[in-house]
Amino acid sequence: MRQALLSLLLLAGFAPNALAQPAHAGGVNARILAEIPNRIKHFIEEGNIAGAVTLVAHGNDIVEFHATGMADVEANRPMRKDTIFQIMSMTKPVTAIGIMMLAEEGKLALRDPVEQYLPEFRNQRVAANTGPDNARLSTPDHPITIRDLLTHTAGVQDPAPAAIHDYEQLMNVPLDEVVRHLAKQPLLFQPGTQWSYTTPGIEILGRIIEVCSGQKYEDFIASRILRPLGMKDSFFYPTPETIPRIAMVYVEKNGKLVPGPATLLGGDPAKYRKGAIFPGPGHGMYSTAEDLLRLYGMMLNEGVYEGHRYLSPFSIHLMTEPHTTGIRPVGWMRGADYGLGWEVVTDPLGELAGHAKGTYGHGGAFGTQGWIDPRNNLISILLIQRSGGSTESLRNVFLTMAEAAVGK
Repeated sequence: MRQALLSLLLLAGFAPNALAQPAHAGGVNARILAEIPNRIKHFIEEGNIAGAVTLVAHGNDIVEFHATGMADVEANRPMRKDTIFQIMSMTKPVTAIGIMMLAEEGKLALRDPVEQYLPEFRNQRVAANTGPDNARLSTPDHPITIRDLLTHTAGVQDPAPAAIHDYEQLMNVPLDEVVRHLAKQPLLFQPGTQWSYTTPGIEILGRIIEVCSGQKYEDFIASRILRPLGMKDSFFYPTPETIPRIAMVYVEKNGKLVPGPATLLGGDPAKYRKGAIFPGPGHGMYSTAEDLLRLYGMMLNEGVYEGHRYLSPFSIHLMTEPHTTGIRPVGWMRGADYGLGWEVVTDPLGELAGHAKGTYGHGGAFGTQGWIDPRNNLISILLIQRSGGSTESLRNVFLTMAEAAVGK
């Protein structure tokens, strides 16, 4: 009987590692989980955020899922479990998954030079970064590769080129044109020698997806990832039907939270990117907690979700292994390295932020967080919309409570 049940679950898309620890074996701590919304209320009352959606999944079970506070204070819209958020840089791993799909199909190789697919990157230059030759441009030791972009070690500059300096706010420049401008920028350092977080580097990957797939970036992501996974509320361009469910982005002004200005990434949050033509492979996606759970469930189940394989176990392993060992500093928190599109916790300093070693995930500019802990079959998702100000304490409180409630 047990073997028959195991076979049935495998056919449904549940990987063996998700079955190793039943969701309530070893005692999921319901008391800790029940306190999560109360702690979120504390941060709302302190004026740190307007509202939040939290979701914790253990194995195949959702063990905590709450919507707290307000999605839009001015419109008197409470936060709901299906509220839609700008997840910003949490888009980056989605783009990386697209790259890995194309690699598995033999349409690209991760060690290939970018110039092989985008000729405008031939003859790039790199800035000398030491001594009196600081301003001199020289030749890179090797052309930047797809892997360099995935690990943020290519040296691609993050400030936008002057000719399109506000494209990340106005979203008004086509992806191919953005990338042509990026190709003209000198690299910050010799590729592979340092780590420098770069959204433009991920935009280059988005253009590679277009060239290798023959589809627009956003169409490839929708047809290969979002729709097959059932991520029905994830998209790059809002429609009139989705706008009433999108949370407002807040900033602090004179000690109070107010709607964000037009200078934010993605522009005025109250205009919902009207007229946008730039998808933003590094920061452009909208999504919900339940949609992200599907994406992260696929990663946790070694590339399978609901019986459909999206990536091989090898690709999952490759994406979530540390690729920046020996380079410091790396990542957004101490105790982490970078894999291919994911930040990966590698030592106890990372555990202080509420992660077991081997946990991987990503955050976003407006405070969103999504993390996957394979050791404990744990997925933790925190969705808020706050630009500026520190949300680090809120993040660490939530992730620590989630790990403490279900961790071994």
